[in-house]
Amino acid sequence: MANYRIAVFASGEGSNFQALVDAARNGGLGASIDLLVCDKPAARVVQRAQDAGVECHLFTPKNYDSREAYEAEIVEVLESKNIDLVVLAGYMRLLTSVVVDRYAGRLINIHPSLLPAFAGKDAIGQALEYGVKITGVTVHFVDGGMDTGPIIAQHPVPILPEDTAESVSRSIHAAEQQLYPEVVSWFAQGLVQLDGRHVTVNNRFDIS
Repeated sequence: MANYRIAVFASGEGSNFQALVDAARNGGLGASIDLLVCDKPAARVVQRAQDAGVECHLFTPKNYDSREAYEAEIVEVLESKNIDLVVLAGYMRLLTSVVVDRYAGRLINIHPSLLPAFAGKDAIGQALEYGVKITGVTVHFVDGGMDTGPIIAQHPVPILPEDTAESVSRSIHAAEQQLYPEVVSWFAQGLVQLDGRHVTVNNRFDIS
């Protein structure tokens, strides 16, 4: 079986990138992390990639005439690496149709809420302000909207009376780092099927 190749897009600290790298190294991903795409060359995630021996495609958006221009360059790099799945992990830029259309059904993101609740920026702050008792994380396909793609998997995170934004953030990050590698492994195994807005994960242990 050919190697299943992953590209990760990230802009910041890179904790989810590291979780994916660790899972790949430990054999739990069933795939290799072949590329990091980063719009902030000084971000911590770049050092993580270099430490892990992962090739980096770094760019500064203001040096291009448009988002479409730098995304066209990114697509060329993705295709040259025969990337099977694009994984957004704290990538802080909306993608245009240049990437979204080319990788439709092979482009996923993780969001720190139980979508469709609290889409967009500061999802944890939104949840705390609203006063919900349960929030969580969502892995979803990326479409042309803001956190509007079909949902693949979700994991709840309770909000306790004594919780703060910092403690909820820690719980959210722990849930992300557990769920994201698992979902990526489903793709590597060919278990994920998309039909309109409905996603089915064909559990290999399901005998029904």
